[in-house]
Amino acid sequence: MSPLDPDPTAPADPSPAPGSRALPDWIAAGVTFLSSGAVLVLEIVGLRLIAPYVGITLQTSTAVIGFALAAIAVGAWAGGATADRTDPRRLIAPLMVAGGALVVAVLPLVRFAGELLTGAAAGNVLLLAAVAVVVPAALLSAVPPMVVALQLGSLAQTGSVVGRLSGIGTIGGIVATFATGFVLVAVLPSSVILVGTGLLVVLVGVALSVLLRRRTPGVAGRLPVGLLALALAAPVLAAVAPTPCERETAYHCARVVADPERDAGRVLLLDTLRHSYVDLADPTHLEFSYVQAIASVTDAIAPAGQPLSALHVGGGGLTLPRYLAEVRPGTRSLVLEVDPGVVAIDEQELGLETSAELRVRVGDARVGLDDEAAGGRDLVVGDAFGGLSVPWQLTTVEALRLVDDALAADGVYAVNLIDHPPLSFVRAELATVQQVFDHVLLLARAPVLAGEDGGNVVAVASQRPLPAAEIAAAMADRGLAWQVAEGAELEEFVGDAGVLTDDFAPVDQLLTPYPTAAR
Repeated sequence: MSPLDPDPTAPADPSPAPGSRALPDWIAAGVTFLSSGAVLVLEIVGLRLIAPYVGITLQTSTAVIGFALAAIAVGAWAGGATADRTDPRRLIAPLMVAGGALVVAVLPLVRFAGELLTGAAAGNVLLLAAVAVVVPAALLSAVPPMVVALQLGSLAQTGSVVGRLSGIGTIGGIVATFATGFVLVAVLPSSVILVGTGLLVVLVGVALSVLLRRRTPGVAGRLPVGLLALALAAPVLAAVAPTPCERETAYHCARVVADPERDAGRVLLLDTLRHSYVDLADPTHLEFSYVQAIASVTDAIAPAGQPLSALHVGGGGLTLPRYLAEVRPGTRSLVLEVDPGVVAIDEQELGLETSAELRVRVGDARVGLDDEAAGGRDLVVGDAFGGLSVPWQLTTVEALRLVDDALAADGVYAVNLIDHPPLSFVRAELATVQQVFDHVLLLARAPVLAGEDGGNVVAVASQRPLPAAEIAAAMADRGLAWQVAEGAELEEFVGDAGVLTDDFAPVDQLLTPYPTAAR
């Protein structure tokens, strides 16, 4: 072995050799871990930041992930190229301070921009997603390749150094992803997560700058004082920025608004949607048209006052379960609600009192459907929404078979749907419902049935003939100008729409959201 070759059996020395540009291994690993992890925190929280303005759809998630990946690619490429031309010790600390400061600044930037970009239009989604992630993610992604450039002592170590630091960066992203998604989001507001992450990166950048100045006087770059000031000022700007969020739940930005025209009226808003209306004094008051339509179905399927066994897929403000408890004493309702924060708001601000006859189970509704005993429900109500659409896993043939299994032989399924012309999603969902149930009705306004307008519609399904005339009469008694479509009219409306399955359910692509995202 040549005296110049390293001895492969010698223990690794974590300290850089005298005169080496390399950082101590633990510092290089920590900087890489933190920089990579912060980008993933920004990606996850960024989606939650923009949701109140543009909703949570597949397009929203895709935009945030896509811009984050683009920023990582650009940052890594630029960081590596710059490290070949400039001593990385001049840039690593300033980049961390700049990236961390801009992570903090994302909060007020999104809130101010969101006021101008509200609505689910593709342009709004793309612009707001870009504001949320691109610049800070690109700056922080430039740090790891610069650290690699510093740590490369010889060509003989290239593979091990690049592989080790690449692995550490990936682990940082993994830890950040799981910690944010499983822990931080459940216990802290998004604003606190974002500000805390940004300030941590800034502090590490400042500490690294001090270290480099002591080790290599005159080499370390100056910190961007303006961005240091921005990191401190951004939380103040966020505090004064307009926000639609009164309370942040695990899934939504939520708030309860009083109805100025009805003393006891309360509206639950989740992200961009008016989700539920509750009259604290009168549970029989049904404000939203689609709730009146579903209530008309319940009025028609059983004699007045007869208790039902009902399963509610989606909770919101629990308007319909309260109505059934009032007009059909003894009704047993189980509500499947994925968001524990919404349930807490129901109890604290909307007067919800659970009991043996009105129960709430927190969890995913598809899982809840799978747990249901067969044949026990007179009524299943679908009113679950993830952003602007019904969660795709609740729209498929396989999900509807679970609904059918839960229903008694003459049980009825009534589901709230939202779409706008050309109504591709509603048509596909109706085709899917027809695949499972022998009898299907569509309740909607005449312009919707004509394909000229959109909004809420209600699909009603059963394995037994449905009382279409009685449902129409019940809606008319409520003053609801909705019609019942069945038979040939319904077949013409559905047309050649495809059936949704667990293997293929492009709900977000079929849906045509209204630009102002009202429900």
